Amino acid sequence: MTYHLVRFLSFIACLLPGSFCDAFGRILALALWPFLPARRKKLAVSQVAMCLGTDEEESKRIAKESAVRFGPMLFEVLRFPVIMRRMADYVEIEGAGHLREVLSQGKGAVIATGHTGNWELMGGALSQAGFPIIGVAMRQRDAAMDRFINEYRRLVGMHIIYKNDVREMFRMMKEGWVVGLLADQDTNRHDGIVLDFLGRPTNCVPGPATMARSAGIGIIPGYITRKKDGTHKIILHAPIEVPRTKDKRADIRAAQQAVNRVLEQHIREHPEEWFWLHDRWKSLRKES
Repeated sequence: MTYHLVRFLSFIACLLPGSFCDAFGRILALALWPFLPARRKKLAVSQVAMCLGTDEEESKRIAKESAVRFGPMLFEVLRFPVIMRRMADYVEIEGAGHLREVLSQGKGAVIATGHTGNWELMGGALSQAGFPIIGVAMRQRDAAMDRFINEYRRLVGMHIIYKNDVREMFRMMKEGWVVGLLADQDTNRHDGIVLDFLGRPTNCVPGPATMARSAGIGIIPGYITRKKDGTHKIILHAPIEVPRTKDKRADIRAAQQAVNRVLEQHIREHPEEWFWLHDRWKSLRKES
């Protein structure tokens, strides 16, 4: 039932003008904002202030905008069948040459991105631009929503692999695929490494650096941001080389820390677009 309802909403959204869906998505998100748990909103505000040094008023504004943006983002995903027809007009790609350069080595590529901007749209835009993108997905608790989002990811050209299928990722990388990894959320302490992020010790995922080191290629930090006219721009940075010394763990730490630095700069430039509602320092707080 849920699956068919969401498909119906997508059908309606595709019939409506994009500007209307964008405005309606924002209005809907603003209406839902008061119903978000106060604890979660307080956490987001405190993280903004802690990381960016903003005063209370500005921290509240950034935290709210960070949540409200999910309204327009949702409608963009619902409108994938329409957007994909003119993706090149809707999403500009800066730095595509960096990705082509890495792919020219014949070892695949790794893009380290984050929960900033419309990351779902980013994968689709790169796929539509001709890059063989693997979207690494987390299985949704709701099977209907899992089916829907993965169908739409495939619709715009992505190949979807669940995050526990690491062997398949490595196999496809060797065939020249691009693995896109979200590398900005807290993971379990067993799998994570503690690095500096926004001025704080933070539990980080080592996946991008681990995969890039194994393949002998650099990591490409890449993010998407929304422009004032409602279109988007993907920014692909120059590859970060991963050292290959006898100390594998130190190599991974060095490369992943460098990726963090690029993400930090992006967040400072576009603070409203990052997912501040996520409890980024949860695992380390529990240890203290």
